[in-house]
Amino acid sequence: MAITVPRWWPELLTWALSDEYHSNPGGHIRIYRRSVLLERLRDADLEVFATHHAHALHTPYWWLKAIVGVRDDSHRLVRAYHRLLVWDITDGKPVTRVPDALLNPVLGKSLVVYVRKPS
Repeated sequence: MAITVPRWWPELLTWALSDEYHSNPGGHIRIYRRSVLLERLRDADLEVFATHHAHALHTPYWWLKAIVGVRDDSHRLVRAYHRLLVWDITDGKPVTRVPDALLNPVLGKSLVVYVRKPS
């Protein structure tokens, strides 16, 4: 099973930029440190066998949204960045995929944990 949660430090910075961000319906209401999440999964008798960070290009987008207003989708920079992310998701090329992969260890917005139930 793959479990993905918001990564601690990018989310913490987004929360610092905007109180509205984490109180927005559908928004992230918890931040997990990697060590805490792994401990909880192991306590649930799951075996963690891999982890990585993902979605580095999404982190600056949410910082920008936090700065201009979480609900302000009309801001020209927000619209332009959103178009870039949609293009990357639907038709990504090395021009976005390579920087995303290189930046994931530092800026990855998501922590992805792979677990299995022991035999």
